Amino acid sequence: MEERHVIVTYRLDRATIHALCAQLEPDLMSAIRHPTGIPPLVQVLSVLHFLASGSFQTTVAIASGMSQPMFSNVLSRVLSALLKHMRSYIVFPQVEDLPTVKGYFYALGHIPNIIGAIDGTHVALVPPAGVNRCTETGSYHSMNVQMVCLADQYISHVNAKFPGSVHDADILRNSSIPNVMGQLRRHRVWLLGGSLYYSPKNVCQIIVACCMLHNLALQQQVPFLQEDGPEGGVVAAVEPVDSEEKEAEEEDIDNRNTVIHQYFQ
Repeated sequence: MEERHVIVTYRLDRATIHALCAQLEPDLMSAIRHPTGIPPLVQVLSVLHFLASGSFQTTVAIASGMSQPMFSNVLSRVLSALLKHMRSYIVFPQVEDLPTVKGYFYALGHIPNIIGAIDGTHVALVPPAGVNRCTETGSYHSMNVQMVCLADQYISHVNAKFPGSVHDADILRNSSIPNVMGQLRRHRVWLLGGSLYYSPKNVCQIIVACCMLHNLALQQQVPFLQEDGPEGGVVAAVEPVDSEEKEAEEEDIDNRNTVIHQYFQ
């Protein structure tokens, strides 16, 4: 398989996949002792393909040469092994990192003293029978996920514990962010904010695992490729901007400058 096709299929390059497999192998070796033992590399590849494609378990299971129940067990095993290393992949900026982090944000948007952009997003799911607490405004079921990202798109915090019915402010209040920002208060830094059948627990694991793999891909400088992208699969970074979008952008810049002068200077 060509390297480009590896990245399209698994969202990681070959070297990074082997390194990840070696890291998770101690927790995945028990599956080999089973009569239908599945090697750790096959377990990792099947789960990476599932996460990268957003496909159904049955489809990925067939492509990986296993039954759907067997893949379901593999998915649970790999996610559990991966999440043991969460603190190595998702790290909030430390005091010594603040000047660099602030510098990147200032270069991006000319807003001083910003160390992260925070927001909540709803990740839809099909709940188990009888579960209603994940309903968001009564319309669909979801998990309300709180994230903090740096200027280089690195995810420095993720909270995927709450159903869609919980308000962003309540999730923030019950996360580690208020405590962390309180410890950094003397540094005068800010966060910039806007506002298949899986159990909620499995969805939470998948969300955090995807955040970890996203950061891993950034750390290893793996290019983002897709099957039908231009230039052999490389996604274009910039789209043409029409006049209305340009006017809206100019208005946003004016609003940003007003906020800077009013609250930061």
